[in-house]
Parts: sequence; C-alpha cells; structure tokens
Amino acid sequence: MTIIASLLRAAQLPDSPTERLDAELLLAAALGKSRSYLHTWPERIVSSEAAHTFSAYLARRRAGEPVAYILGQQGFWKHDLEVAPHTLIPRPETELLVEAALELVPATPARVLDLGTGTGAIALALAGERPAWQITAVDRVAEAVALAERNRQRLRLENVQVRASHWFEALVDEHYHLIISNPPYIAAQDPHLIAGDVRFEPSSALVSGPDGLDDLRTIIAQAPAHLLPGGWLLLEHGYDQAEAVRELLRAHGFGELTSRQDLAGHPRISLGRLAC
Repeated sequence: MTIIASLLRAAQLPDSPTERLDAELLLAAALGKSRSYLHTWPERIVSSEAAHTFSAYLARRRAGEPVAYILGQQGFWKHDLEVAPHTLIPRPETELLVEAALELVPATPARVLDLGTGTGAIALALAGERPAWQITAVDRVAEAVALAERNRQRLRLENVQVRASHWFEALVDEHYHLIISNPPYIAAQDPHLIAGDVRFEPSSALVSGPDGLDDLRTIIAQAPAHLLPGGWLLLEHGYDQAEAVRELLRAHGFGELTSRQDLAGHPRISLGRLAC
C-alpha cells in the first residue's frame, strides 16, 4: 500500500524550479482531487492505478514536458483553460495586459481585438470582466482557433468571437477601441529557447526574427488603421525590449506612452494611445 505523503516524499523532479508544486499538481490530477485534498488527507491510500498514472506523469515532467501540457490545462486570471502543444502556455505576467486594459477602457460598450489569441486567455479574461465589450480574438493557427473556441464555449462567454487571421489580414475595415496582444518576441538565437519548458512550446508562438521584434513591428505599424480615435494599443514584450517598443509606438503616432513592470521588476508590457 502507498499513501499520499509517501508518494510526494519519493517524487524527484530535480530539474524543476517548482519541484514540490509540480509533484502536488500531478498527484492531485492522478487522483482526480484538489491540492488541498493532499494536505488534508496525507495518509489516504492511493490506488495502484492512480500511483501508476502519477509515475507516468513524473516521467514526462522529468523529460522536461511542462505540467500544463501533461495535465492539458492552465489557470489564467479567473479561468482554468484547456491548453495544448500548438499554443503558448498562458503565464502570470500576461495578466498585466488584462489589468491595464481594465484600467484604461471603461466598462461601457467597446470593441476590443486580441491578436494572436492562442488559448483565448486574454480575450476570455476580459470578456468575463466586461460583458458590455464585444471582443474579437484571432489567431493564424487553425488548431489554436479551435482551442480558443472550445475554451470560449466551455466558459459560456458570448461576447467573444474567435476567428482565423494572421494579425490584421482578415480584419479589413474593422476598427476597435482597444487592441491587445502577447505576440512572439524572442530573438531567433536566444539560448532560452533550448532550456526549460519553452523547448516544448511552438516556436511560432515564441520566435520573431533576429531581434525578437519582427511581429511587434508589424502590429504597431498596422494597428493605427484599425484603431478608433483615442484607441489604445497594449503589447507584451521581452524584459529588455520596452524602450524599443516605445520608440516604435512613438514613430507610428502613438502618445501617452508607458511601460509597466512584472512581479520580477522587468518592464513587461508597453502601451500607447492614438490621438483623438
């Protein structure tokens, strides 16, 4: 017989920076229980089937596969989202975009565009907070569009429309009060691409040219044609790209420029406003 506490003590994930958390998440999933159950009932006996499942999960995690892909879900804002290897895993720092959008745009009716939606994380977080907003979420990857739509349907958020588009290509003559995006922004030769969880994530959602700015340049250059007067553009970017992104925004007619720091103290998002 094996009990919960013994399984957790024996779990070894030496290459993970969140070893204990990973083990608890994987065991809770194998048991079909919450993490709080593990702490409340540490002496409960684990079935051989659940122990086998847990062992298989641990083997995948030791090979470097992200916990979110193993479990098929990831929490973001107030939602648990389905995730899959053809989409980027939503990260806590991206919630900065959601916070900024909610601060800048009133809760009254507005048209909002989420570019490169992936799992739909940003669009769905905003939709849940602002039912008066009409949100369009686009992605160029067909599997991501289908995944975001499944998340939308499960969360029953009717004020979101998920569509296929590579940035603005399918959005001719459409205009918005707010455009928001977490685009690819990693340089092609960045050593982080061959380490950690990002090894398993799609390069198309991570890499953007030699300096990581190719997609940001495209979005910033094309956004003014799709923003209503006084509209905002909010962008996530790399920890060392804030100044470059603000300069791009300035060069394309945006004002009220600012950048905001993530919890690690890195400037993680930048934003600007089109003149009224």
